[in-house]
Amino acid sequence: MSDKIRYSVQDVVKAIDLLEALASDDQRSTLSTIAKSLSLSRNKTVSLLEILEQKGLVAFNEHDNTYSLGVTAFGMAQHILKCANLIKVAHPVMEELARKLDEAVYITVLNNDDVLFLDMVDSLQQVKTADMVGKRFPFFTNAAGKVIKSLSSTDFLFRGRRRRAIPDPEALEKELLEIRKRGFAVDFNGFGDGLCTVAVAIRDYAGKVVCSLTLLAPAFRMIQDRLEKEVIPCMLESAETLSGKFGYTRAYA
Repeated sequence: MSDKIRYSVQDVVKAIDLLEALASDDQRSTLSTIAKSLSLSRNKTVSLLEILEQKGLVAFNEHDNTYSLGVTAFGMAQHILKCANLIKVAHPVMEELARKLDEAVYITVLNNDDVLFLDMVDSLQQVKTADMVGKRFPFFTNAAGKVIKSLSSTDFLFRGRRRRAIPDPEALEKELLEIRKRGFAVDFNGFGDGLCTVAVAIRDYAGKVVCSLTLLAPAFRMIQDRLEKEVIPCMLESAETLSGKFGYTRAYA
């Protein structure tokens, strides 16, 4: 490992240590107390604090020259708690669906226009897909992202920098409208050659999409007849069950 990389890693570790120190301290911390607790020089501590302050992770109080966790840090904490609660509620439904279809089932959320895989219940099949938990992908490359976006406001996606990142915005817009009508999304090879993804949206009490149930399986097991008669109906049924746990009630005409 080069000295440059080594020092970069050490800086990241020290930054994390600094945030942990602020999180565990009930009182606001001064520059001196932070430097002492981390065994850092005053100059090094100032550099770390300035970077974290720019990112909103640390806040400086000019009245007493102390530091505390910033708004961004609290926002991240809220997001982590929200994801943890989501997994807790969703996991039993995922287990039931995975056992019924004997395929890998995930909970996926949208984070900064990327699909993030939060949790998985695996299949018992000998031929399996790779574990995707913790991985993220651009939403427009796969069924999981498309099903969430199809039920959200999509106007802003097709302007400016976001539009340039999408290979064919017009085709994507039409596809999202179709997915919205159907209530599910299916793609082949979105996550790699020979893989099939089926995704359905999960809503909360206000009708807002909070995540998607996503099935990932080898394409050779996802023949059209099985998709139409078994997989998609089971996915939609599980989506309704899980949405109900979040307080969603479908409005019937």
